Amino acid sequence: MKTAIEYYFTSLSPYAYLGHNTFMSLAQQHHSDINYKPIKLGKLFAVLGVLPVKQRLQARQDYRLIELARWAKKRQLPLNLHPAFFPADPSLADKCIIVLQQLGHPPSEFAAQILAACWAKEQNIADMALNHRLLTSMQLDADKIIAQASSDEIETIYEANTTAAIEKGLLGVPTYVYQNEPFWGQDRLELLADKLAQ
Repeated sequence: MKTAIEYYFTSLSPYAYLGHNTFMSLAQQHHSDINYKPIKLGKLFAVLGVLPVKQRLQARQDYRLIELARWAKKRQLPLNLHPAFFPADPSLADKCIIVLQQLGHPPSEFAAQILAACWAKEQNIADMALNHRLLTSMQLDADKIIAQASSDEIETIYEANTTAAIEKGLLGVPTYVYQNEPFWGQDRLELLADKLAQ
């Protein structure tokens, strides 16, 4: 039995969006389970001294857009470099993903839909109605999931995921951790594939 891959990310990450489908295919190909670990990225950034995107040097902001466009082309995914709802609060969507995992529902489809909502569909992932609609479209009990997402239990897991990311020395999202080895960034998926093939 393979060790599960820990998937540290947040629903607002453009690089999580660009890598999500490729990562899902990779895990399926290698018969690897995924442990979804949405985190509070702002807390990780604060520990690392990383500035929010719009406070970074202009040269870094400009190069970020170049890289996003390159990877969107490579992954053959639509991408709006300047989405209407960025930044947005990803906590509801992140916590819905945690609930889905707790209930035994694979979160992959919802995660894919919520990531695309921001980066391809000009939708506000902080909007409860959007989260409700996406969950309902998957024949899930949206009312139950959203209510549970607001519980102290799920908030505790969300915080614990963030603490774990900090304690593991992770540098950002997405990070895929396999056998205690971190692979930071969707551009490291080929290296993760090599590790899984060993």
